[in-house]
Amino acid sequence: MEVMVQNYKEEDLADLILIWNEVVDEGTAFPQMEDLTKESAKDFFESQDYVGVAKVNGRIEGLYILHPNNVGRCGHQANASYAVSAGARGCKIGERLVMDSLERAKELGYRLLIFNAVVKGNERAIKLYTKLGFVKVGEIPGGFLLKDGNYQDTMMFYHTIP
Repeated sequence: MEVMVQNYKEEDLADLILIWNEVVDEGTAFPQMEDLTKESAKDFFESQDYVGVAKVNGRIEGLYILHPNNVGRCGHQANASYAVSAGARGCKIGERLVMDSLERAKELGYRLLIFNAVVKGNERAIKLYTKLGFVKVGEIPGGFLLKDGNYQDTMMFYHTIP
């Protein structure tokens, strides 16, 4: 299966909303609690430094957003979020998205890619980040409010960008 990652186009918006909202509604990975609407999604995606769209056989199956993690003297730090449609998980789309985001971050002049809140229990993501050379910095007890009202620990990871 060939995964093509390309820059977001406005015509991708409906598919990106579906995939993004699917992850938000699961309530186990993204901090957002509100679904994107067509109006809010356009502003949201256009405010990112880069939005990568993963296509498999011409069908959008995933995406990532890349933006600054901080400002000023810490403005060389990037942050990213990844979403893969539920039906396409486990097919290495996430891996391709993460690898592309590292390349894009380098092109945009970032020196680090930092994940502030990887939810403990998101084993696929943790395994992938470790495989790709991300370094776990530590854990934040109760850093994430799960959809069921319980709190789960989060972990921080980083990757230097050569």
